Amino acid sequence: MAAPLEAGGAPAAPPGMRSVVERLSPGAEIVGCEPLGSSGGGGATEKCAGYGLPLRILLRTASGEPDALVFRTASADVFGHDRRADRAAELLLAFDTFGELPGHVEAVDVGAFAPEGLRSLRDAGEFYLVTRYARGEPYAADLRRIAQDGRLVPLDVERLDALLGWLAGLGAPAAEDPAGWRRSLRDVLGSGEGLFGIVDAYPPDTPGAPPALLRELEHLALDWRWKLRARHGRLRRIHGDFHPFNILFEGGTRFTVLDASRGSRGDPADDLTALAVNFPFFAVGAPPAGRGALGVLWDRLWAAWPRLTGDAEVLEVAPPFLAWRAAVVACPRFYPRMPAAGRERLLGLARDALARGFDPARAGELFS
Repeated sequence: MAAPLEAGGAPAAPPGMRSVVERLSPGAEIVGCEPLGSSGGGGATEKCAGYGLPLRILLRTASGEPDALVFRTASADVFGHDRRADRAAELLLAFDTFGELPGHVEAVDVGAFAPEGLRSLRDAGEFYLVTRYARGEPYAADLRRIAQDGRLVPLDVERLDALLGWLAGLGAPAAEDPAGWRRSLRDVLGSGEGLFGIVDAYPPDTPGAPPALLRELEHLALDWRWKLRARHGRLRRIHGDFHPFNILFEGGTRFTVLDASRGSRGDPADDLTALAVNFPFFAVGAPPAGRGALGVLWDRLWAAWPRLTGDAEVLEVAPPFLAWRAAVVACPRFYPRMPAAGRERLLGLARDALARGFDPARAGELFS
């Protein structure tokens, strides 16, 4: 559901937002409203679609201080959000799990549209979620700069190490839950946001992604579900969508994370591949120097993780997670400006991992 517009085309605060603000910050006044979500930057790595419709609600508190909230709804799309119940589930799960992760933006309200405004659920329409506003620059901006400039500065290495340290801190073993483990694997492949849903979003004539290749990825990934099915001891707390557009750096190595996903339980390889696949993604359209610099980060990530965590199995289990994430960044619904050659190389990385097992060194050609 799109936000209403004020005169002149600027977005207005959603109906009923004043009562939400009064409940969360008594005496605060709404002073503005603006859309969020564009990644900027242009080129093949510009993200042109997402799963939500966020608005920043600018406030003046009762004491006169500036403040902000983020109001979002879920948009109907082909990624398993076509039914209202799907969209409601996404926002309810976000409200229930955002607070489980350290350093995650805080979710402060969830509800639904109703004829008289925002309220709970009898006669309700679409759902909404309200979070605190987090300041910072997406980590994607760092990767775009590295791809363009072709060099790393010390802060680039420090930030990657900070991200890996944060992920390592999430990973205490979850309670024994074989059913939860199987659910996490099923969601990676069979959900609307998982591999099968992403594949369904590729038009049949997508350059660099012939239907036969996409079908092969699905078949190979399904075999991996059965290979991993009994490894429920790997179930951990995870973020679930740990990519560079969901990580905001405020300066130095201080960052906030956004949009934890899918219940925040699964294999750590889920988060590692969500982050790592962006190094070849930003590399495929970069000059040779930029590709090489991003390759340094790729190598550092895969070498550092076992040292940080003792997780010597991560490369063994990574292929289906890497394939899913590669299919996401190659998908024209998200990145329509990706050249066919880049898409082909990313999907080739996915196929190779599924068919032969994952060896980070074999991705070297993507960085040269």
